[in-house]
Amino acid sequence: MEVPAVLLSVLSAAGADPDDTSSPKPPTFEDAQESATNAASWVEQNWSAWLGIGLRIVLIVAIAVTLRILVRRAITKLIDRMNRTAQAVDGTALGGLLVNVERRRQRSQAIGSVLRSVASFLILGTAALMVLGTFEINLAPLLASAGVAGVAIGFGARNLVTDFLSGVFMILEDQYGVGDSIDAGVASGEVIEVGLRVTKLRGDNGEIWYVRNGEVKRIGNLSQGWSTAGVDVTVRPDEDLDKVKSTLAQVGETMAKDEPWNERLWGPVEILGLDSVLLDSMVVRVSAKTMPGQSLGVERELRWRVKRAFDAAGIRIVGGLPVPPPGDAPDPSAGMAPPSAYASTTSPQSLATAPITPPPNLSK
Repeated sequence: MEVPAVLLSVLSAAGADPDDTSSPKPPTFEDAQESATNAASWVEQNWSAWLGIGLRIVLIVAIAVTLRILVRRAITKLIDRMNRTAQAVDGTALGGLLVNVERRRQRSQAIGSVLRSVASFLILGTAALMVLGTFEINLAPLLASAGVAGVAIGFGARNLVTDFLSGVFMILEDQYGVGDSIDAGVASGEVIEVGLRVTKLRGDNGEIWYVRNGEVKRIGNLSQGWSTAGVDVTVRPDEDLDKVKSTLAQVGETMAKDEPWNERLWGPVEILGLDSVLLDSMVVRVSAKTMPGQSLGVERELRWRVKRAFDAAGIRIVGGLPVPPPGDAPDPSAGMAPPSAYASTTSPQSLATAPITPPPNLSK
């Protein structure tokens, strides 16, 4: 590819001197024929190199596009198989303990999107570098500049990188998903969106928390597997324990048969026994296994039913007013303090506490 030599040969054939400032001489037919012959010979000498470069570029692009399509298709089939497995166990006893289908679908879609993006970046980036190498471009300065820029971005945006990597591992490990009630340490609530950088939580009062994935040091998932509803029933120490136990057992059996509590309760209401015995009270512990995220509702309903059952059975809880004997009217002055003797100025107590009158001045 000696382009300057060809141009010099064409100028010399035309009779033009580069240092001559006079008017150029008109070329003859022989000069034009020689110039065309030189140009044709130059093209003939270099067309094979051009063709080889073009074929290599086409081959690199074709392989990169084909490989990208195959990898993305394989990832899509893997995600579809994960969704079919989740649908197969949905509605069964095993499916109740696992994550629901919608959550698994969202998780698989997020994982598939990340994998497809990473695969496309690697394949297309490698193909672009190979194409530049085909043109005999020195890639060392480019790679060095990219490395320095990557280090600078890594130091400047280390929090962003930390959030992104934490989000990827949270999704891959299925630590939580949309619809779960979690305690992330910095905030707690229901997950409404899971991103690679930020997780959105809906708090108990309706507020939305934006939690960076890199700031989450621990996760307490309250929606996986099952939950436990625990109620402490405090009664007076002179109550009949057998009567208390039978009343609580009847409340649990009735609640387990009513709608919709028969679906939310995953086990019988168990009376664990006395949790504490004090001079003025006894605490009976009641527990039940419930659906994930339904423990608070079951506890409220259980307290409601226990209170009504105790009122019907005549079992009084601690803190209630004592029942007066029948036929005795309450004395309205029973809670009043007796009058003080110091209220009257003429009483002996008041006279005894009166100040002493000073004696008269004897010097006068």
